Amino acid sequence: MTRALVQRPAAHKGAGHRSLGDALVGYHDRSMMPLTVLVLLLPLIIVYEVGTALMAADPAGNPEMRVLAFSLFRHFMEMFGATGRYLPAMAVIAILLTWHIARRDPWQPHVGTAMLMAVESALLAFPLLAIGNLLGHYLPLADGIALRGGMVLAIGAGIYEELVFRLIGFTVLNIVLGDLLRVRKAAAVTLIIVITSVMFAAYHHLSPYSPPFRWSDAIFRTAAGVYFAALFLCRGFGITAAVHIAYDFYYFIIRGAV
Repeated sequence: MTRALVQRPAAHKGAGHRSLGDALVGYHDRSMMPLTVLVLLLPLIIVYEVGTALMAADPAGNPEMRVLAFSLFRHFMEMFGATGRYLPAMAVIAILLTWHIARRDPWQPHVGTAMLMAVESALLAFPLLAIGNLLGHYLPLADGIALRGGMVLAIGAGIYEELVFRLIGFTVLNIVLGDLLRVRKAAAVTLIIVITSVMFAAYHHLSPYSPPFRWSDAIFRTAAGVYFAALFLCRGFGITAAVHIAYDFYYFIIRGAV
């Protein structure tokens, strides 16, 4: 009787640990599913498209403002004869749906998982804020310029910059370095992270809205690229894009409060 009473709490504790572990593994697996990523990002894609359309139709008659990655992606597709204002948005949706079909995942949208992904992304943006704050103590970082509709542009930046530099960039470089050049996996991953992060930093100086080049900004953006690359490897495209959006949201909120 005494032995049974001692053993039961241990068995109950083990079952609880297994239950929590199974729940975390299940959430991780669902959050990596393309259909779940689409559930997370589709409302944001719609907000971005509607927001940029409203900015284009403002009373001041200002031209439509788009994230540079969106415009570059659209121009790239135009080279192959594909045109259309909403083509990049449709391409993101098509990529995720094609990926979903290729994986043969069930057609079961996990709305609850997408909501948890939004919370996780909001939390994972804080380390990047801390990195920027730490670097700001030693390196003068640009304050940026006030952009009309900055919160809308932040959504586009998160989706389309992560599409170009992480989802497409990692895929292309992995094919080149891993499949064609036969670089060892660890070295290939390191090179991919470095190349995409440096390209990510350089890209920010191509926009006409960017401040003049400063090495301090380039260092921070390269560090941000490394952080996003690590997230992409560990948590996939959906979380990485959402973290990027959350960070930009925080940036505009903090800048507006100062």
